[in-house]
Amino acid sequence: MPRATSETPVVVAGRKPDRETRAAPEAEVIVAFDDNRAASVLVGPYGQNLALIERRLGVVVDSRGNHITIRGSRDGCDAARRVLENLYTQAQRGHDVTAGEVEGAIRAVIAQGSLFEFDAKHPRATFEEINLRKRPVRARTAAQDSYIRALKRNELVFGIGPAGTGKTWLAVAHAARLFERKEVDRIILSRPAVEAGERLGFLPGDLREKVDPYLRPIYDALYDLMDARVVERALQTGEIEIAPLAFMRGRTLTNAAIILDEAQNATSMQMKMFLTRLGENSRMIVTGDPSQVDLPNGQVSGLVEATRLLDGVEGIAQVRFTAEDVIRHELVARIVAAYEGAPLRAATSRKDQPDQI
Repeated sequence: MPRATSETPVVVAGRKPDRETRAAPEAEVIVAFDDNRAASVLVGPYGQNLALIERRLGVVVDSRGNHITIRGSRDGCDAARRVLENLYTQAQRGHDVTAGEVEGAIRAVIAQGSLFEFDAKHPRATFEEINLRKRPVRARTAAQDSYIRALKRNELVFGIGPAGTGKTWLAVAHAARLFERKEVDRIILSRPAVEAGERLGFLPGDLREKVDPYLRPIYDALYDLMDARVVERALQTGEIEIAPLAFMRGRTLTNAAIILDEAQNATSMQMKMFLTRLGENSRMIVTGDPSQVDLPNGQVSGLVEATRLLDGVEGIAQVRFTAEDVIRHELVARIVAAYEGAPLRAATSRKDQPDQI
């Protein structure tokens, strides 16, 4: 178990802390870890995990063997200590400690705040996780936590938000969990076959080869979350079915976990058709980003219409993500925020321009 061996104010540059001029006095915390292997995994290659903690929490973190020293404000040191203890527990369990896991631990600690007593035996006490045979999938943001809770409690869930927020990833993870626990007999994954602003023309091959380019992200998620041999066998037996949205008409999907990805590119009629496929003992998850509609001009997105019409309906949950929930590269969050702010800046610019006579 990690041990915080000291937590004392320190003198900086030979000066005593001035309580009147410094709002948050400098503090130092030294955390000792018993497992050297887990401590090495925690630090990361060339200390990159510690560098991320420094950048996000505004502290200075030094590592010497299995001892890690944290310097900064008291709140910053306390948050960094809890992040390190969280990640150390994961490393002891044999889990990888990637930059994404570090970011998730930081967000979890920030969300918990100082009101909760942190328990290293139960990391992320307020964040949900999906336990799979291959590896656990944990919520990394408060919105992801709400999303997982909604998936567990509702038969139809809409996950709405920008790219990189984990909507599809968590949906596939939840479907895989239901499949592994035999709560459903099959997984059905679908997307509208719409090009992203391009015209690809004729695609050679059979049906699967024609639609595979559109469904590649779902394949990637399946192979990341489940054993490759299990996925291949399930695809061959039809227990996992991947099909374009147009092929859903006329079916009643029972005992299944059903996912519609990129739903912003479904038309109103397609969306109504898909939602009414829900059969007995089935769960349905619809994900999409209303800001990336690739439908022809003038055509209404079925996702936008459905979320408006079904808002507040019992048994249906809607979880909305924002740029703050992006968990890919940190630049992705900035890119999303820039694009979201572009219409507002343009409107402000037009308003400030004088009228021309």
